[in-house]
Amino acid sequence: MIRGRVAIGAYRSRPIDPGRVEADVKSDDGVERRLPNSLQNEVAVTGPSVAEHPFRRECRKVLDEIRAQGRYRRFTPLARQADAFPVYHDATRPLPGHVRPVSAGDVVVWSSNDYLGMGVDPRVVEAGVAALREHGAGAGGTRNIAGTNPLHDELEAELASLHGKQAGLLFVSGYVSNQASLQTILTSLPGWIVFSDAQNHASMIAGIKGARGASCVIYRHNDLADLEAKLAAAPADAPKLIAFESVYSMDGDIADVRATCALAKRYGAMTYLDEVHAVGLYGPTGAGIAERDGVSDQVDIIEGTLAKGFGCHGGYVAGDADMIDYLRSSASGFIFTTSLPPSTVAAALASVRIVRRESQHRDRLFERVATLRDRLAAAGVPFTPTPSHIVPVRVGDAVLCTEISRRLMSEHGLYVTPINYPTVPRGSERLRLTPGPFHTDAMMDQLVHALHGLLPRLQEADVRAA
Repeated sequence: MIRGRVAIGAYRSRPIDPGRVEADVKSDDGVERRLPNSLQNEVAVTGPSVAEHPFRRECRKVLDEIRAQGRYRRFTPLARQADAFPVYHDATRPLPGHVRPVSAGDVVVWSSNDYLGMGVDPRVVEAGVAALREHGAGAGGTRNIAGTNPLHDELEAELASLHGKQAGLLFVSGYVSNQASLQTILTSLPGWIVFSDAQNHASMIAGIKGARGASCVIYRHNDLADLEAKLAAAPADAPKLIAFESVYSMDGDIADVRATCALAKRYGAMTYLDEVHAVGLYGPTGAGIAERDGVSDQVDIIEGTLAKGFGCHGGYVAGDADMIDYLRSSASGFIFTTSLPPSTVAAALASVRIVRRESQHRDRLFERVATLRDRLAAAGVPFTPTPSHIVPVRVGDAVLCTEISRRLMSEHGLYVTPINYPTVPRGSERLRLTPGPFHTDAMMDQLVHALHGLLPRLQEADVRAA
């Protein structure tokens, strides 16, 4: 068999007739065979005289720049221990067995987005395991092609009820739910104008950018005066949408949902609210900031995730029946992808129901957040006070931020993610702490002691080096 791989010089072109050229090709077995002209264009010819594609050069150049800036991302292989969360096992070391408290090879994670630890709740795990045994590993298709399980319908109804909406729709992730929903909405009518907060998530930006024909107006982050000025300047008869988040995950600040909805009503705009970092955590039943502030009925479309406060996987939107049915019927990111596995849906359904009825998970979370802040302040470790559960520790330099994270891991067995550009603007690099219900006082003491020792020392060394 002739393989699709030819070394330069392994063939010699020679004219057979004006309309046909054949080449001698040396295959892997060393035998030269003739390759018709019609196939030559399908063979990838490699060798020093072949011009390199510019994309390969661009890849190397950009990666070199990222490394030089200290923001190259290296994944840390950590195996979560369900019986000891937030303790993970460093997968690069031999597993020591189930020795508790924290032993060699174990790492305390301070950056998980499983905010309530619901991903390891035995009831959630068992619901997923039972569905896995009953229905198998995958969904088997898209929602339209054998991929709709009764569990999908149950979870969509539960999410609609959670937010006080008529209907809900599941997506394979929170990123996809934002991207697909916003793009579909903003291509539904001519002349759409979307007013987007300057710090909206990349998934929202992707959906807006993908909406050909729509205009995007970016307003200053959480600046209602700027938003109103831009709304007032827009044509009165243009279809308008305000897209914003409730809890912004990097700075930990919270939007004024009530006032934003009031502006939308005044200027005839719809509202699209991303509650990804709020669902499960805020409000009497964990429906998010809109529920906490009593304005869920004023938000047209609420988008959320099952992967953070609910500890599972998947994204969703909730709204009135016609809008959700339109997205179900039109959003390519929903239509043309395999649906969530029934085991994942079952686990998420159990988690949502537990979180709705058991407020102690939220209570414990915010008690832990307050305790960590008190201990950081008492030790003189600088952090940014926020109205949310997120505790940013500003560093301000990508190389230094990455080095602090590395040493927390290597010297103290603590995993804290460095947040660098492009996730945050240059100069605002930070460590992002997300204390949860299962972080103990002893774990907090270890973290505070490590930060107190590392931050000033490394920052002083960085200043001297400069």
